[in-house]
Amino acid sequence: MDLQLKNKIALVSGSTAGIGYAIAKSLSAEGASVIVNGRTQARVDAAVKNIKADTGSDKVTGVIADFSKVDEIDALIRQVPEVDILVNNVAIFDTKEFSAIDDAGWLKFYEVNVMSGIRLSRAYFDKMIKKNWGRIIFISSESALQIPAEMIHYGMTKSAQLAISRGLAELTKGTNVTVNAVLPGPTMSEGIGSFIESLAKDQKKTKQQIEDDFFKHMRPTSIVQRFLTTEEIANMVTYLASPLAAATNGAAIRAEGGVLKTMV
Repeated sequence: MDLQLKNKIALVSGSTAGIGYAIAKSLSAEGASVIVNGRTQARVDAAVKNIKADTGSDKVTGVIADFSKVDEIDALIRQVPEVDILVNNVAIFDTKEFSAIDDAGWLKFYEVNVMSGIRLSRAYFDKMIKKNWGRIIFISSESALQIPAEMIHYGMTKSAQLAISRGLAELTKGTNVTVNAVLPGPTMSEGIGSFIESLAKDQKKTKQQIEDDFFKHMRPTSIVQRFLTTEEIANMVTYLASPLAAATNGAAIRAEGGVLKTMV
């Protein structure tokens, strides 16, 4: 299937590894001109090199920005003045007891996970409306609807993304611009992989045993009973970024392996 993404310019925040990298790679494979983002030159250069090698595309570039620093975000926007597709993927997470999360912790998560998407969307939204085509996609999480007790601050930011994406979608009426959110479930990203390896070593278990324990005790409602692959999330995002997904707007699309039991 031709997703009609040739000649589209896509910016994926936080895309040197994990879900963001898989999205950048998938968009590149479909012919889009992709801008990879990371916090260091070395990470960005490596991601660009690997995507080019894997997809055969020479339309892959990179831009450095740490989304906890407003000046670096402003610099990114100056370097990338216009895009057709914006994927707000960058995010931080950790597990921490509610009582141990101080004000600085709450603000840090909000700054990176929420304000990153607000700032980039604000930079590109009106331009998309003016040319009457564009895609903005927020990478939220099943944690937006099923707040994890072990990281309430993370869940809060993912819920906020749903509100922002739906609100922005309301401003696209009568245009060919869409704004949607994707809700991945537990995914075997770089961070999760390292976390699982660390747990396996500490508990003297195999990685498979740790994964089985996770879905038995932490995410028992999962239907697939496994970590999703980053490519599985990227497939959904790439479709939503395409002209073929024109009828999907203001939606929260689940790609979470059946963790959420609610119908709506």
